[in-house]
Amino acid sequence: MANIKKIVLLFFVSSVFIQCSNDNKFIIAKERVGGVTKKTTIKELNVIFELDSIVEHLSLSNTALQDFNFTGNDVYEVYTKSGEKLLEICPVHQNDSTSKIKSIQIFNSLYKTKNGVGLKSTFKDINTNYVINKVETTLSSATLYIDELNATIAIDKEDLGISKFSRKEILVEQIPNVSNIKFFTIWFN
Repeated sequence: MANIKKIVLLFFVSSVFIQCSNDNKFIIAKERVGGVTKKTTIKELNVIFELDSIVEHLSLSNTALQDFNFTGNDVYEVYTKSGEKLLEICPVHQNDSTSKIKSIQIFNSLYKTKNGVGLKSTFKDINTNYVINKVETTLSSATLYIDELNATIAIDKEDLGISKFSRKEILVEQIPNVSNIKFFTIWFN
């Protein structure tokens, strides 16, 4: 009977550990997206995403060969084996496998904060769960700054009923609760 109790306890502890590690695989937090943290280097991405595919768009020294990468910055795109884009990762230093991470843009709705905010969230979800420290107007969106996550979240101006190229300042109070997230980026600096 004591052995059965030990087996049940071991099973319970194992299932809790597995559940926690699965939850952490898609967590968004300050200085963390899934298994990538502020201390992660570019060369560690292959281990973290060993079950996924990484496409590297590296900047080149020869500017004549840079046509494929207009920014001149390294970008690492992470895809599932079935081809769904998960993340876009930018390093601090170009052409350096020991570089730390500068930013990660989220492309998959599996990634969420501990409060459940992810790509399928609305402005109401963001505003209810986090302090919006600043709103900046760009040509095509309103960018929300969330210091608690060190994140920027873009909302398309079309969701706000504002002309795309208007430079009119947007206030938090003007953003409709049903507005959707266009871009979600975590910054590691």
